[in-house]
Amino acid sequence: MNDFARKLRTNATGPERILWSRLRKRGLGGFRFRRQRPIGPYICDFVCLSEKVIVELDGSQHAQQSEYDMRRDTILRSNGFRILRFWNGDVVNHLDVVLETIYTALFREEIDGRFD
Repeated sequence: MNDFARKLRTNATGPERILWSRLRKRGLGGFRFRRQRPIGPYICDFVCLSEKVIVELDGSQHAQQSEYDMRRDTILRSNGFRILRFWNGDVVNHLDVVLETIYTALFREEIDGRFD
């Protein structure tokens, strides 16, 4: 699993690189994020372990695999995590809004789910 996560980090998508450039080195409010982090049987795009917040970036393939994503999110939530899902296009076109939503979610436990 760790080798696969390492491969995903090496082959990050453009939107993942853009978001990581703002999250890395405690770049968002001093919170530490990790990328392509294994949690149980899943690899999460980004996670802040201290606040148990997972950030997932979805491309067009996720429109066809929504049932898988729902099962995955249910299992991660049952382990105390909150999942924030954003479309890749939102990261590219509205990065400041995405970052503001993530930052707010770090302080407000009711923020969870997909953001369109």
